[in-house]
Amino acid sequence: MLDKRKYVDTLVKNFWKLGYMTVKRKYGTYLPEPEKVGEFDIDIVARQKKDYAIGITLTAEELSNPKLLEKIIYLATRHTKFSNRKVQLFLGVPSKHYKKMKLLIEHLEDEVRRNIKLISITETTIPSIRRRKKTGNTLFA
Repeated sequence: MLDKRKYVDTLVKNFWKLGYMTVKRKYGTYLPEPEKVGEFDIDIVARQKKDYAIGITLTAEELSNPKLLEKIIYLATRHTKFSNRKVQLFLGVPSKHYKKMKLLIEHLEDEVRRNIKLISITETTIPSIRRRKKTGNTLFA
């Protein structure tokens, strides 16, 4: 199973595909970690021109948390401090729990639902492009 760091890496790649620039992220080397939003931890803060987005990754344990919907609603209704623009919420969910999460989100209000983008995180490993060292007959010693 992938760890939380790989979930965040996958979510960052999805932000990049959609044209967002990562401003803050958890488990990064060069970028600072994002502050809490209210009482909730977030994994990524990104921006695209003047629009901001926050991203969180959900593990299987977090999906069974009874306060999950409260957290999602709170984060999906955030606005920027000065321009009062809506902040898009990206939810990274393991692919096997994607349908369950989609059903949960469908029961939310229209205003909140439009501000959430659900992203499936596939649990695949990337094959190495390095060739394995051959142990065979050596011509020159």
